[in-house]
Amino acid sequence: MKKLTLILFLFIVAIACKNEVKDYVSVAGTLKNNKDSILNIIGRTGIAKTIKINEDGSFKDTLKVEKADVYTLQSSTGKRAPIFLKNGFDIQLTGDSNDFLKSFSYKGIGADNSNFMLAQIKETQNLGNPQLILELEEDVFKLKMENLKRSFDSIVNSYDNLDSTMITMANTQTEQMVSYFKQNYNSNKKMAKGSPSPKFEDYVDFKGGKKSLDSFKGKYVYIDVWATWCGPCIQQIPFLKQIEEEYKGKNIEFVSISTDESRRSGGSWEAAEKKWRDFVKAKQLGGVQLWSGEDYSFQQAYQITGIPRFILIDPNGNIVDANAPRPMEPRLKTLFNSLGI
Repeated sequence: MKKLTLILFLFIVAIACKNEVKDYVSVAGTLKNNKDSILNIIGRTGIAKTIKINEDGSFKDTLKVEKADVYTLQSSTGKRAPIFLKNGFDIQLTGDSNDFLKSFSYKGIGADNSNFMLAQIKETQNLGNPQLILELEEDVFKLKMENLKRSFDSIVNSYDNLDSTMITMANTQTEQMVSYFKQNYNSNKKMAKGSPSPKFEDYVDFKGGKKSLDSFKGKYVYIDVWATWCGPCIQQIPFLKQIEEEYKGKNIEFVSISTDESRRSGGSWEAAEKKWRDFVKAKQLGGVQLWSGEDYSFQQAYQITGIPRFILIDPNGNIVDANAPRPMEPRLKTLFNSLGI
C-alpha cells in the first residue's frame, strides 16, 4: 500500500512539473550568412534583451516579459522582424540574414503566433498600392473589402495554437484596416477628378501680401506641399525648377505651400516663417512660394499625411489629380501635354 502511495505521489509530482509554466521566454535560433554580433529584442519601451550571436550564426538566451505582446527582432545593421513573446514560450528561429524577414520560420512552444504575423505581413504586401484600391468602382471596392476581411480571417483560422492576445490584436487590426479603406474611399470620392477642390485662404506670399487658391483662377495650378526639413521634398526642387522653366509662359501656375510650423522651430511661429523665408532665398526657389502658417485646413481636406504631395487643379478650380506625379516623374509632362498646357 505504501509502495502504491509513493508511485501515485511521484506520478502527481511529474504531472505538476510537466504543466509548470516558466516565468520567462526562451529564444534560440540560427541565422545563415550572418555578419552581426548581436540581436536586439525590442519592446514598446525600448530594448528588452540583447542576445549575442555566435560565429556560426547560432544564438540562445532567455528573458522575462511583462506581458504577452509583439516584439521586434533587430540586427545591429537595422534589419527587423516581428516575434510574439509570452512567458512560458520556447521559440526556435531559423532564417537567412541576407533575406532577414522573408526567410524566417519559427518552431517550438508559442511559435504559431510569430509565424501567423509573418503570414499577415505577406498578405498585406500582396494588397499592392492602397491608392489603386481606393480608385475602384464602388461595387468592386465593396467586393474587395469582403475578400480582404475573409483573407485575413482565414489566416487566423489556419493556426490552431494562437494566444488569445494575438487573436484579439489580429481581429482589431483587420477591422481597423477595413475601416481605414472605407473611410478613405468615401473621402477619395470627394477628391475625384472633376470635383471642386478644397481651397486655401490668405496664405503668406514670399514676394509680399497673401494669396488664396482663387487668386489663380483661369490657370492650371500645380501645387507642391512641402517643408524645409523634408528630405524627399528638397530632392524634388531641381526637377521642379526644370519643369517651371520648361512651362514658363504657359497656362499654368506653380505654387509651393510650405507647412513649416512652430514645433520644429523651438515653439515659435515667427522662427518657422523665418526658416521658410531664408530657405526660399538661399535656394532661389521659383514659382509662387506660400507659407500656410497655422492654417492646416487645406492639408487636412486633402488628407495629407506625408510630404511632398503634389496636386493639380484646373482653371475652374476643379481637381485634375489629387495625388499628381512628382516633378521627377516623366508622366507629369505627359499629363501636362495631354491637357494642352
